[in-house]
Amino acid sequence: MSSTISPQLQTQATEMFDCRDAYSTALESMAEADPRVCAVVNDSVSSTKLKNFSKRFPDRFVNVGIAEQNMIGVGAGLANGGMIPFVCGASCFLTARAMEQLKVDLGYSNSNVKICGMSSGMAYGQLGPTHHSIEDIAWTRIIPNLSVIVPADPIETSQAMRFALEHQGPVFLRISRMPVCAVHSEDYRFVQGKAAVLRDGNDVALLANGVMLSRAVEAADRLSKAGIRARVLNMSSIKPMDTAAVLDAARTTRGLVTIEEGLTAGGLGGAVAELLATQYPARMRMLGVPGVFAPTGSAEFLLEYFGLTAEGIYNAALELTAGEK
Repeated sequence: MSSTISPQLQTQATEMFDCRDAYSTALESMAEADPRVCAVVNDSVSSTKLKNFSKRFPDRFVNVGIAEQNMIGVGAGLANGGMIPFVCGASCFLTARAMEQLKVDLGYSNSNVKICGMSSGMAYGQLGPTHHSIEDIAWTRIIPNLSVIVPADPIETSQAMRFALEHQGPVFLRISRMPVCAVHSEDYRFVQGKAAVLRDGNDVALLANGVMLSRAVEAADRLSKAGIRARVLNMSSIKPMDTAAVLDAARTTRGLVTIEEGLTAGGLGGAVAELLATQYPARMRMLGVPGVFAPTGSAEFLLEYFGLTAEGIYNAALELTAGEK
């Protein structure tokens, strides 16, 4: 197996975290050490948690206002001038409004710009479909040269930020505002294109990332009590994807379940299905948003609505493995 097993942490965590805090702390730390690091925002200083950054590094902080297309161009220009810009804004607007700029100024030009899509997925649930960002993975995954990362907790967010700094080329980081528990230990190291194994098993494989990863771990622990050993893969690196780990899971388990907080079409589910269809057809189920606009409601309500809970994952795994030996 290409992946390594991470230390297994308790899923019944009492302390919850906001990955935006880890992101802003990491950005400040990197800016202290590297004068090329700068930030570009779209009038979203508070929601991106960059107030402190703007005070500490005013000469490396650019607020373009509500102008997402322009901010991508500004970021590309800064990169051409030798800076390393982290372009930050609400993912729903940053990706939807600036697709041409993401394609041309970043992907085609292979600009060294780091895109931070904040408050992604259904975090803005009560603001409705205009503020939901369920399409962002599908949109960014299809752009050549653009790496796509979905961190699961503060530790992985910090690690992914440092990877983005060192990586030469454009990166899209999908950072949620939903409270999450820590699923990785302090010595965890994010590696692009590698899936970390949080639970090992050969009955079924649960592939998740972002806010869904802790729920997948909880489901795996429940399945274990039912006599089903589930392998949990952290698919934080959507592009490039750990194809070896996915194919190994397809060969050595009775089926795969992908779990994501967004559209399955073009997202993690789509990426896994594309791989299996061409290299090793296998039984799978895709949990996510099934090609519809999500209704208006709290983030937790929407996760329940689409079955994106530990119970929903548990039931999908049971259904997938029923009758399969």
